[in-house]
Amino acid sequence: MDVRALQAIQEHQAGVISRRQVVACGGTDRDIARLVRRRTLTRVMTGVYVDHNGPLSWEQSAWAVVLRHWPAALTGGSALVAHGLRLPRFLRAPGPTAFDALGPTGDAPTGRRRGATMIPGVGVDVMVEAHRRPDRVAGVRLTRSRNFDDLALLHLSPPRVRLEHAVLEVASRAPDEAAAVGVLSDAVQSRRTTAQRLLVALELRPRMRHRKLLLRLLADVSSGAFSALEQRYLVDVERRHGLPTARRQRRERRERGVVFRDADYEKYAVIVELDGRLGHEWSDDAGQDLDRDIDALIDQRVTVRARWHQVLDPCRLAAALVRILWARGWTGRPRSCGADCAVGLLLRAQPPDSGGFHADSA
Repeated sequence: MDVRALQAIQEHQAGVISRRQVVACGGTDRDIARLVRRRTLTRVMTGVYVDHNGPLSWEQSAWAVVLRHWPAALTGGSALVAHGLRLPRFLRAPGPTAFDALGPTGDAPTGRRRGATMIPGVGVDVMVEAHRRPDRVAGVRLTRSRNFDDLALLHLSPPRVRLEHAVLEVASRAPDEAAAVGVLSDAVQSRRTTAQRLLVALELRPRMRHRKLLLRLLADVSSGAFSALEQRYLVDVERRHGLPTARRQRRERRERGVVFRDADYEKYAVIVELDGRLGHEWSDDAGQDLDRDIDALIDQRVTVRARWHQVLDPCRLAAALVRILWARGWTGRPRSCGADCAVGLLLRAQPPDSGGFHADSA
Protein backbone atom coordinates (compact mmCIF):
# COMPACT_ATOMS: atom_id res chain seq x y z
CA MET A 1 0.00 0.00 0.00
CA ASP A 2 1.39 3.38 -1.06
CA VAL A 3 1.19 5.31 2.23
CA ARG A 4 2.53 8.54 0.72
CA ALA A 5 -0.15 8.52 -1.96
CA LEU A 6 -2.82 7.99 0.70
CA GLN A 7 -1.48 10.91 2.74
CA ALA A 8 -1.47 13.16 -0.33
CA ILE A 9 -5.11 12.29 -1.05
CA GLN A 10 -6.11 12.98 2.55
CA GLU A 11 -4.34 16.33 2.55
CA HIS A 12 -6.35 17.34 -0.53
CA GLN A 13 -9.59 16.02 0.97
CA ALA A 14 -9.36 17.54 4.48
CA GLY A 15 -8.39 14.18 5.97
CA VAL A 16 -11.28 12.22 4.40
CA ILE A 17 -10.70 9.18 2.19
CA SER A 18 -12.84 6.49 0.57
CA ARG A 19 -12.42 2.75 0.35
CA ARG A 20 -12.16 3.08 -3.42
CA GLN A 21 -9.17 5.41 -3.05
CA VAL A 22 -7.43 3.14 -0.54
CA VAL A 23 -7.80 0.19 -2.94
CA ALA A 24 -6.47 2.36 -5.80
CA CYS A 25 -3.34 2.96 -3.70
CA GLY A 26 -2.78 -0.79 -3.25
CA GLY A 27 -4.66 -1.23 0.02
CA THR A 28 -7.18 -3.92 0.94
CA ASP A 29 -10.20 -4.22 3.22
CA ARG A 30 -7.88 -5.91 5.73
CA ASP A 31 -5.61 -2.83 5.66
CA ILE A 32 -8.61 -0.58 6.27
CA ALA A 33 -9.80 -2.73 9.16
CA ARG A 34 -6.34 -2.57 10.73
CA LEU A 35 -6.21 1.24 10.41
CA VAL A 36 -9.66 1.52 11.98
CA ARG A 37 -8.61 -0.73 14.90
CA ARG A 38 -5.57 1.48 15.45
CA ARG A 39 -7.82 4.55 15.24
CA THR A 40 -5.73 5.92 12.39
CA LEU A 41 -8.99 6.02 10.48
CA THR A 42 -12.55 6.41 11.71
CA ARG A 43 -15.57 5.31 9.70
CA VAL A 44 -17.85 8.23 8.85
CA MET A 45 -20.21 6.62 6.33
CA THR A 46 -20.26 3.38 4.40
CA GLY A 47 -16.94 3.23 2.56
CA VAL A 48 -15.78 6.65 3.81
CA TYR A 49 -13.24 7.36 6.56
CA VAL A 50 -11.55 10.31 8.26
CA ASP A 51 -8.11 10.52 9.86
CA HIS A 52 -9.30 11.35 13.39
CA ASN A 53 -12.10 10.44 15.81
CA GLY A 54 -13.16 13.96 16.80
CA PRO A 55 -15.84 16.33 15.49
CA LEU A 56 -16.04 16.75 11.73
CA SER A 57 -15.61 20.16 10.17
CA TRP A 58 -18.10 21.33 7.56
CA GLU A 59 -15.53 20.65 4.82
CA GLN A 60 -14.94 17.10 6.07
CA SER A 61 -18.67 16.44 6.25
CA ALA A 62 -19.10 17.71 2.70
CA TRP A 63 -16.21 15.59 1.46
CA ALA A 64 -17.71 12.51 3.12
CA VAL A 65 -21.03 12.96 1.32
CA VAL A 66 -19.33 13.60 -2.03
CA LEU A 67 -17.14 10.48 -1.70
CA ARG A 68 -20.13 8.40 -0.60
CA HIS A 69 -21.85 9.30 -3.92
CA TRP A 70 -18.74 9.54 -6.11
CA PRO A 71 -18.51 10.85 -8.79
CA ALA A 72 -20.48 13.71 -7.29
CA ALA A 73 -20.29 17.43 -6.57
CA LEU A 74 -21.87 19.75 -4.03
CA THR A 75 -24.74 21.80 -5.37
CA GLY A 76 -27.33 24.27 -4.04
CA GLY A 77 -26.65 25.79 -0.64
CA SER A 78 -23.73 23.42 0.01
CA ALA A 79 -21.98 24.64 -3.12
CA LEU A 80 -22.61 28.28 -2.11
CA VAL A 81 -20.85 27.66 1.20
CA ALA A 82 -17.99 25.87 -0.56
CA HIS A 83 -17.62 28.85 -2.91
CA GLY A 84 -17.41 31.17 0.10
CA LEU A 85 -20.77 32.90 -0.29
CA ARG A 86 -23.31 33.61 2.42
CA LEU A 87 -26.02 31.02 2.99
CA PRO A 88 -29.49 32.61 2.63
CA ARG A 89 -31.56 32.86 5.77
CA PHE A 90 -34.37 30.69 4.36
CA LEU A 91 -31.94 27.74 4.24
CA ARG A 92 -30.97 28.19 7.89
CA ALA A 93 -34.22 27.05 9.50
CA PRO A 94 -33.72 25.12 12.76
CA GLY A 95 -33.74 21.38 12.34
CA PRO A 96 -31.55 18.27 12.16
CA THR A 97 -28.41 18.37 10.07
CA ALA A 98 -27.30 15.83 7.51
CA PHE A 99 -24.98 14.01 9.88
CA ASP A 100 -27.35 14.20 12.85
CA ALA A 101 -29.54 11.71 10.98
CA LEU A 102 -26.78 9.28 10.04
CA GLY A 103 -26.02 6.09 11.84
CA PRO A 104 -22.54 4.52 12.15
CA THR A 105 -22.56 3.52 8.48
CA GLY A 106 -24.31 6.58 7.15
CA ASP A 107 -27.29 4.60 5.95
CA ALA A 108 -29.79 4.31 8.81
CA PRO A 109 -30.74 6.72 11.58
CA THR A 110 -29.60 5.31 14.93
CA GLY A 111 -29.34 8.44 17.07
CA ARG A 112 -27.21 11.58 17.07
CA ARG A 113 -23.92 11.25 15.24
CA ARG A 114 -20.93 12.40 17.31
CA GLY A 115 -18.92 15.18 15.78
CA ALA A 116 -21.53 16.57 13.40
CA THR A 117 -20.81 20.24 12.80
CA MET A 118 -22.93 20.93 9.74
CA ILE A 119 -24.66 24.30 9.48
CA PRO A 120 -27.80 24.12 11.66
CA GLY A 121 -30.86 22.98 9.76
CA VAL A 122 -28.93 22.37 6.54
CA GLY A 123 -28.29 19.01 4.95
CA VAL A 124 -25.89 18.41 2.09
CA ASP A 125 -26.94 19.04 -1.51
CA VAL A 126 -25.09 16.78 -3.93
CA MET A 127 -25.35 16.29 -7.70
CA VAL A 128 -24.64 13.14 -9.71
CA GLU A 129 -25.07 12.11 -13.34
CA ALA A 130 -28.64 11.70 -14.57
CA HIS A 131 -28.44 7.95 -15.27
CA ARG A 132 -27.29 7.04 -11.75
CA ARG A 133 -29.59 5.82 -8.97
CA PRO A 134 -27.46 5.84 -5.80
CA ASP A 135 -28.86 4.67 -2.47
CA ARG A 136 -30.63 7.35 -0.47
CA VAL A 137 -28.72 8.71 2.51
CA ALA A 138 -30.56 10.49 5.33
CA GLY A 139 -29.97 14.23 5.35
CA VAL A 140 -28.57 14.32 1.80
CA ARG A 141 -30.53 16.04 -0.97
CA LEU A 142 -29.69 14.33 -4.23
CA THR A 143 -29.95 15.99 -7.66
CA ARG A 144 -29.37 14.21 -10.97
CA SER A 145 -28.27 16.19 -14.02
CA ARG A 146 -27.68 15.42 -17.68
CA ASN A 147 -25.12 18.25 -17.71
CA PHE A 148 -23.10 16.89 -14.79
CA ASP A 149 -19.80 16.84 -16.71
CA ASP A 150 -20.23 20.50 -17.71
CA LEU A 151 -21.40 21.72 -14.32
CA ALA A 152 -19.16 19.82 -11.88
CA LEU A 153 -15.73 21.11 -10.84
CA LEU A 154 -14.30 17.84 -9.54
CA HIS A 155 -10.78 19.23 -9.04
CA LEU A 156 -11.86 21.63 -6.29
CA SER A 157 -11.83 20.77 -2.59
CA PRO A 158 -14.54 19.79 -1.99
CA PRO A 159 -15.92 19.22 -5.52
CA ARG A 160 -18.83 21.50 -6.35
CA VAL A 161 -20.89 22.74 -9.28
CA ARG A 162 -20.01 26.03 -10.92
CA LEU A 163 -20.92 29.08 -8.89
CA GLU A 164 -23.59 30.34 -11.29
CA HIS A 165 -25.49 27.05 -11.18
CA ALA A 166 -25.29 26.88 -7.39
CA VAL A 167 -26.74 30.39 -7.18
CA LEU A 168 -29.58 29.53 -9.56
CA GLU A 169 -30.39 26.32 -7.67
CA VAL A 170 -30.72 28.23 -4.39
CA ALA A 171 -32.65 31.13 -5.94
CA SER A 172 -35.13 28.68 -7.48
CA ARG A 173 -35.87 27.32 -3.99
CA ALA A 174 -36.46 30.75 -2.44
CA PRO A 175 -39.81 31.09 -0.63
CA ASP A 176 -40.63 34.44 -2.24
CA GLU A 177 -39.43 36.96 -4.80
CA ALA A 178 -37.54 39.10 -2.30
CA ALA A 179 -35.55 36.10 -1.07
CA ALA A 180 -34.69 35.09 -4.65
CA VAL A 181 -33.47 38.61 -5.38
CA GLY A 182 -31.33 38.49 -2.25
CA VAL A 183 -29.57 35.31 -3.47
CA LEU A 184 -28.91 36.73 -6.95
CA SER A 185 -27.82 40.10 -5.58
CA ASP A 186 -25.43 38.60 -3.03
CA ALA A 187 -23.72 36.65 -5.79
CA VAL A 188 -23.38 39.67 -8.08
CA GLN A 189 -22.22 41.98 -5.26
CA SER A 190 -19.53 39.47 -4.27
CA ARG A 191 -17.95 40.19 -7.68
CA ARG A 192 -17.55 36.45 -8.17
CA THR A 193 -20.05 36.45 -11.02
CA THR A 194 -22.27 38.77 -13.05
CA ALA A 195 -25.94 38.91 -13.99
CA GLN A 196 -24.96 38.13 -17.57
CA ARG A 197 -23.09 34.97 -16.56
CA LEU A 198 -26.08 33.88 -14.49
CA LEU A 199 -28.34 34.41 -17.51
CA VAL A 200 -26.03 32.29 -19.67
CA ALA A 201 -26.09 29.54 -17.02
CA LEU A 202 -29.88 29.70 -16.87
CA GLU A 203 -30.03 28.95 -20.60
CA LEU A 204 -28.58 25.51 -19.78
CA ARG A 205 -31.36 24.82 -17.25
CA PRO A 206 -34.62 24.87 -19.28
CA ARG A 207 -36.54 22.90 -16.64
CA MET A 208 -35.45 24.86 -13.59
CA ARG A 209 -38.18 25.72 -11.10
CA HIS A 210 -39.39 29.36 -11.35
CA ARG A 211 -37.27 29.87 -14.47
CA LYS A 212 -39.40 32.74 -15.85
CA LEU A 213 -39.20 34.55 -12.53
CA LEU A 214 -35.40 34.14 -12.42
CA LEU A 215 -35.09 35.50 -15.96
CA ARG A 216 -37.04 38.61 -14.98
CA LEU A 217 -35.14 39.09 -11.72
CA LEU A 218 -31.77 38.74 -13.43
CA ALA A 219 -32.79 41.43 -15.91
CA ASP A 220 -33.54 43.68 -12.92
CA VAL A 221 -30.27 42.83 -11.16
CA SER A 222 -28.34 43.56 -14.36
CA SER A 223 -29.97 46.99 -14.44
CA GLY A 224 -28.33 47.77 -11.10
CA ALA A 225 -31.00 46.85 -8.53
CA PHE A 226 -28.50 45.21 -6.20
CA SER A 227 -30.64 44.39 -3.18
CA ALA A 228 -34.08 43.00 -2.45
CA LEU A 229 -35.14 46.46 -1.27
CA GLU A 230 -33.84 48.14 -4.41
CA GLN A 231 -35.53 45.57 -6.62
CA ARG A 232 -38.82 46.05 -4.78
CA TYR A 233 -38.48 49.82 -5.22
CA LEU A 234 -37.69 49.42 -8.93
CA VAL A 235 -40.74 47.24 -9.61
CA ASP A 236 -43.38 48.40 -7.13
CA VAL A 237 -42.62 52.09 -6.85
CA GLU A 238 -40.89 53.26 -10.02
CA ARG A 239 -42.17 50.98 -12.78
CA ARG A 240 -45.68 50.32 -11.49
CA HIS A 241 -46.40 54.03 -11.09
CA GLY A 242 -44.72 55.26 -14.27
CA LEU A 243 -41.96 57.33 -12.68
CA PRO A 244 -38.97 58.33 -14.77
CA THR A 245 -36.17 55.76 -14.89
CA ALA A 246 -33.41 56.45 -12.38
CA ARG A 247 -29.73 55.83 -12.97
CA ARG A 248 -28.76 53.08 -10.52
CA GLN A 249 -25.61 52.64 -8.43
CA ARG A 250 -24.11 55.79 -9.95
CA ARG A 251 -20.49 56.15 -8.87
CA GLU A 252 -19.61 59.55 -7.49
CA ARG A 253 -16.26 60.76 -6.16
CA ARG A 254 -16.35 63.09 -3.17
CA GLU A 255 -13.68 64.52 -0.88
CA ARG A 256 -14.21 61.67 1.59
CA GLY A 257 -13.99 59.01 -1.14
CA VAL A 258 -16.24 57.26 -3.64
CA VAL A 259 -19.98 56.91 -2.97
CA PHE A 260 -22.69 55.08 -4.91
CA ARG A 261 -26.14 56.57 -5.37
CA ASP A 262 -28.90 53.94 -5.26
CA ALA A 263 -31.35 55.69 -7.61
CA ASP A 264 -30.39 59.04 -9.14
CA TYR A 265 -32.93 61.07 -11.12
CA GLU A 266 -30.13 63.26 -12.49
CA LYS A 267 -32.26 65.49 -14.72
CA TYR A 268 -34.40 66.54 -11.77
CA ALA A 269 -31.63 66.62 -9.11
CA VAL A 270 -33.41 64.02 -6.96
CA ILE A 271 -31.62 61.10 -5.27
CA VAL A 272 -33.35 58.15 -3.63
CA GLU A 273 -31.23 56.25 -1.12
CA LEU A 274 -32.59 52.82 -0.13
CA ASP A 275 -31.53 51.40 3.19
CA GLY A 276 -32.53 47.84 4.02
CA ARG A 277 -29.66 47.01 6.40
CA LEU A 278 -30.23 46.08 10.02
CA GLY A 279 -28.32 48.10 12.56
CA HIS A 280 -28.00 51.07 10.22
CA GLU A 281 -29.19 53.32 13.03
CA TRP A 282 -25.72 53.11 14.59
CA SER A 283 -23.90 56.43 14.85
CA ASP A 284 -21.21 55.65 12.28
CA ASP A 285 -23.81 54.79 9.64
CA ALA A 286 -25.91 57.84 10.50
CA GLY A 287 -22.86 60.05 10.13
CA GLN A 288 -22.10 58.65 6.69
CA ASP A 289 -25.71 59.24 5.63
CA LEU A 290 -25.50 62.84 6.81
CA ASP A 291 -22.28 63.41 4.86
CA ARG A 292 -23.88 62.06 1.69
CA ASP A 293 -26.96 64.22 2.18
CA ILE A 294 -24.84 67.33 2.76
CA ASP A 295 -22.90 66.62 -0.44
CA ALA A 296 -26.19 66.39 -2.32
CA LEU A 297 -27.50 69.65 -0.84
CA ILE A 298 -24.31 71.45 -1.80
CA ASP A 299 -24.99 70.31 -5.36
CA GLN A 300 -28.62 71.53 -5.03
CA ARG A 301 -29.97 68.00 -5.08
CA VAL A 302 -32.72 66.53 -2.91
CA THR A 303 -32.10 63.23 -1.11
CA VAL A 304 -35.02 60.99 -0.21
CA ARG A 305 -34.19 58.16 2.19
CA ALA A 306 -36.51 55.16 2.08
CA ARG A 307 -36.41 52.06 4.26
CA TRP A 308 -38.40 48.85 4.11
CA HIS A 309 -41.57 50.22 5.69
CA GLN A 310 -41.74 53.02 3.10
CA VAL A 311 -41.07 50.71 0.12
CA LEU A 312 -43.65 48.23 1.40
CA ASP A 313 -46.17 51.08 1.09
CA PRO A 314 -45.27 51.73 -2.57
CA CYS A 315 -48.25 53.87 -3.56
CA ARG A 316 -47.64 56.38 -0.79
CA LEU A 317 -43.90 56.56 -1.53
CA ALA A 318 -44.56 56.93 -5.27
CA ALA A 319 -47.01 59.78 -4.64
CA ALA A 320 -44.45 61.58 -2.49
CA LEU A 321 -41.80 61.20 -5.18
CA VAL A 322 -44.20 62.42 -7.87
CA ARG A 323 -44.75 65.64 -5.90
CA ILE A 324 -40.98 66.13 -5.54
CA LEU A 325 -40.28 65.35 -9.19
CA TRP A 326 -43.04 67.71 -10.36
CA ALA A 327 -41.55 70.45 -8.19
CA ARG A 328 -38.16 69.77 -9.77
CA GLY A 329 -39.39 70.03 -13.34
CA TRP A 330 -40.75 66.64 -14.37
CA THR A 331 -43.74 67.12 -16.70
CA GLY A 332 -44.63 63.45 -17.05
CA ARG A 333 -47.84 61.82 -15.87
CA PRO A 334 -47.54 58.93 -13.40
CA ARG A 335 -49.88 55.91 -13.34
CA SER A 336 -52.35 54.86 -10.70
CA CYS A 337 -52.15 51.14 -9.90
CA GLY A 338 -55.63 50.80 -8.42
CA ALA A 339 -58.71 52.44 -7.00
CA ASP A 340 -57.08 53.23 -3.66
CA CYS A 341 -53.65 54.16 -5.07
CA ALA A 342 -52.24 57.35 -3.54
CA VAL A 343 -50.89 58.34 -6.95
CA GLY A 344 -54.42 58.24 -8.38
CA LEU A 345 -55.67 60.44 -5.55
CA LEU A 346 -52.82 62.86 -6.23
CA LEU A 347 -53.63 62.99 -9.94
CA ARG A 348 -57.24 63.84 -9.24
CA ALA A 349 -56.28 66.54 -6.74
CA GLN A 350 -53.18 68.03 -8.39
CA PRO A 351 -52.42 67.48 -12.10
CA PRO A 352 -48.80 67.91 -13.22
CA ASP A 353 -47.50 71.41 -13.83
CA SER A 354 -45.18 72.25 -16.70
CA GLY A 355 -43.16 74.64 -14.57
CA GLY A 356 -40.64 73.84 -11.88
CA PHE A 357 -37.02 73.48 -11.05
CA HIS A 358 -34.59 71.94 -13.57
CA ALA A 359 -31.19 70.67 -12.45
CA ASP A 360 -29.47 72.10 -15.49
CA SER A 361 -30.83 75.58 -14.74
CA ALA A 362 -29.56 75.69 -11.15
